[in-house]
Amino acid sequence: MTSSKHKKAVPPKVKATTPVRHHKLSPLDITRRVIAIMVGAVLVGTALEIFLVPNNIIDGGITGISIIVAHLTKLPLGIFLFLLNLPFLIVGYKSIGKTFALSTLLGVITLAVTTSLLHHVDSFTDQTLLAAVFGGILMGVGVGIVIRFGGSTDGTEIVAIVVSKRSPFSVGQMVMFINFFILGSAGLVFGWDNAMFSLIAYYIAFKVIDLTIEGFDESKSVWIISDNYRDIGDAIVSRLGRGVTYLNGEGGYSGDAKQVIFCVITRLEEAKLKSIVTELDPLAFLAVGNIHDVKGGRFRKKDIH
Repeated sequence: MTSSKHKKAVPPKVKATTPVRHHKLSPLDITRRVIAIMVGAVLVGTALEIFLVPNNIIDGGITGISIIVAHLTKLPLGIFLFLLNLPFLIVGYKSIGKTFALSTLLGVITLAVTTSLLHHVDSFTDQTLLAAVFGGILMGVGVGIVIRFGGSTDGTEIVAIVVSKRSPFSVGQMVMFINFFILGSAGLVFGWDNAMFSLIAYYIAFKVIDLTIEGFDESKSVWIISDNYRDIGDAIVSRLGRGVTYLNGEGGYSGDAKQVIFCVITRLEEAKLKSIVTELDPLAFLAVGNIHDVKGGRFRKKDIH
């Protein structure tokens, strides 16, 4: 009787995966980013020392905490802007990424230096409402520029991103909760009138940040459902100069086949597109939504007719 030989199992070969290559910024891109972040941080520091801080108006986040601590200790604001943000920069370096952390470090250092240089400069106005409005506008522009080029001037966003990964709350909810607590604390330190002016400045800055990041030529996505889809699509192409895509759809109630027109336009072209659709099919279904970013394809924001 012959003994059978057992073959040794050979583990399957694992195909080597191609490492992901990260896009490296060119020296020109790095220079542009550095200059933009520094300019934005200087604007934020100017808003703080020329408008907000002299009138006891605070911002949200670590900046707001720094203003309160500087007021209580009578020490320069720049010291606390750097020291209080430093731990969060270390956390951001480990959990979010080196590029963002280094960009934020540049923004924080520039902000701290700017506030130190402007610490003894007189305020442009002693009218609290004017200080809140113009300080909020200037701060919104500055923060928007910094964010647009991949940085930040405050560690609150880092805290919110890290905590949101371990909690059911979104980043926006975390930022709102932190700022609500900080702005509420301003009422105990500076009085409730100044706390309300701080809310005005914060709201204005919040809106200006979005405007700075997205620009005035905000893009919009458009969905159109019509039996005259071909005529409407041709008119959009010829009269607006925008490309369209036809999608196959099905009515959820009727079950009928539908053709959906999808295209992307600028905010300035919205009124003209609506007039085209109304002219060719007054009963057409039209939905317009905001888009924060558009890349690729033939779309260019500068193509405005």
